[in-house]
Amino acid sequence: MSEIIKNRYEFVVLFDVENGNPNGDPDAGNMPRIDAETGYGIVTDVCIKRKIRNYVEVVKDDCEGYKIYVKVGAVLNKQHETAYIGLGIDPKDEKASKENREPLRDFMCKNFFDIRAFGAVMTTKVNCGQVRGPIQINFARSIDPIVAQEITITRMAVTTEKDAENKTNEMGRKHIVPYALYRTEGYISAKIAKKTTGFSEEDLELLWDAILNMFEHDHSAARGKMAVRKLVVFKHSSDLGNAPSHLLFELISITKNDSERPARKYSDYNVEIDMSKVPEGVSVIEKL
Repeated sequence: MSEIIKNRYEFVVLFDVENGNPNGDPDAGNMPRIDAETGYGIVTDVCIKRKIRNYVEVVKDDCEGYKIYVKVGAVLNKQHETAYIGLGIDPKDEKASKENREPLRDFMCKNFFDIRAFGAVMTTKVNCGQVRGPIQINFARSIDPIVAQEITITRMAVTTEKDAENKTNEMGRKHIVPYALYRTEGYISAKIAKKTTGFSEEDLELLWDAILNMFEHDHSAARGKMAVRKLVVFKHSSDLGNAPSHLLFELISITKNDSERPARKYSDYNVEIDMSKVPEGVSVIEKL
């Protein structure tokens, strides 16, 4: 592992969707998530972190120090047991578990990238404690209100032999957004990385790589065409930071070139960074 990060960071990610569903809501028939009061589209932080986890899992292939804690098919108590086995502690020994809570937590941080990055609540039956991660990500919100469409589709096959007696195909539905550009912001605390998880410079480079490529190995018919369009990083010269995060986020403005027509591609927007107002001690890095 490389050295623990020493600088505070904030970042802004712009990504878009074309004829797809970026984040379906299971409580609304899997329709694209939407702010009911304004009509703006929403993508949850959990969804974005899922893409990051998936990319790290693909790239690192479960190698030492880069396992993924929350993944498809994972049994969390089994994940916790790896720490007990690694430290030679009996999971059934409650006294030993309490006495070694910090070493157990540190083991999980050392071995699982997503715990090192996002933290985790590991206070289940096989208890490894709780850790707050240095990286926090906001919900993404579309730049303009979205129009979620329900498209009827036909499958030229039926499910059962009984169905075949009455029909030759079946109807279904897909929910799409014709086009939308989304924006999300994130925060990285060097203080928390040093105090708890040990998130390193090497981890940081992997995070940037994962954000830039989080849709490249996540394509599906449901999600349509999705891509990260821009990643802007604000790097502070200190671990505490040199400016409030909201002031940095406000330096990035996104306007539509033609306000009379709905956007259908990224070039329909103009993205600007007001470099004249960047505070002293903060550097702006455009990753894309």
